[in-house]
Amino acid sequence: MRLFERLGGEDGIGGTGGQRDRVSAFWAWWQETRPRVDSRMAADDIHGMAQLVDRAVWALHPDLKWELAPGKEAAHALVVTAAGDAELRPLAHRWAAAAPEGDLVWEFHPSRQADPRATERTVRVDEDTLKLDKLTLGLRVPRDGSRVDVLAYHPAFADLDEIDRMDATLIALDWLLGEDEVARWVGEITPVTFEPIDAVAAAHLPAVVADLAADLAPGAGEEQWALLEGLTGSGTPLTAAARHPLRPVDHPLFDQHVAITLPYRHRDEGGLPTGDSVTALTAFDERLFAGLLDRRETALLAVHVSAEGLRFYHLYADPDGDTAAWAKELAKGWNEGKAGLAVTADPAWTAVAHFLT
Repeated sequence: MRLFERLGGEDGIGGTGGQRDRVSAFWAWWQETRPRVDSRMAADDIHGMAQLVDRAVWALHPDLKWELAPGKEAAHALVVTAAGDAELRPLAHRWAAAAPEGDLVWEFHPSRQADPRATERTVRVDEDTLKLDKLTLGLRVPRDGSRVDVLAYHPAFADLDEIDRMDATLIALDWLLGEDEVARWVGEITPVTFEPIDAVAAAHLPAVVADLAADLAPGAGEEQWALLEGLTGSGTPLTAAARHPLRPVDHPLFDQHVAITLPYRHRDEGGLPTGDSVTALTAFDERLFAGLLDRRETALLAVHVSAEGLRFYHLYADPDGDTAAWAKELAKGWNEGKAGLAVTADPAWTAVAHFLT
């Protein structure tokens, strides 16, 4: 079933507070309204059910989408999704984390789930219905890449405009892999009107992605880091270490950016640390990693960069944790200059966009 559009209706919830308030308001509304939702579902009154749910989802955020889908364990799944919008993904996941326990009738998901029978389904785009058993894909993994690029072809694409072709492709990929897996493993997505020479049936996509994931997966308990060298905008050297892979979808509740800036006294002519500053930075790293180990469920170090006499640490955290306060105290112990600390909301991890994989 395609995502419902905004319908309006006779019921809704109010509230313009923070995410937690809006999430709590939704589930209070659900508890009160569920008998009517169940009644309309039992009567196969999908439009009536949509009128009940639509404004409640709108009150969470006007740009969230929702979908009624078959459940994995329950009869029905209510999916409230950011639909690929990284800015909204944390809200959708907080909504799902606060959901009541699933039962025989309802379960709840913050993203579209993979459907083993995806190729038996159809996608509606305006007045057109596309059978996914006719969808074929050209799949390419760039050299040393961590994502698969997709060329999507369906015979009906020739009769659709560019936006509708992309909408249909995104829904199909979400059903084939699951929305979060698409965010993790799919790179460029290009709907085409001529079938690629090496196209395969869409049903092969999960196996290709599973092979890619297996090749890149670290061993149990291991962390992987990429060590990088480059130049700043002014042409001076920089060095960086970035977690690999680095993807916001893997940590959807870590939408608080905690940036620590440390000036260091001893540096070479290119501005990189030397001598006693290397020793001091190493000691700081040890304290930082020890503190993050205690907070591994609520925070992580994404990237650190050294250049022009400064080291920048980019942490991402669940704002419900104590990471910002702990980082402030940690930075106070730096004695080679005045440390800086900035705490901002950054659900799309834009501050480390160049390092995302």
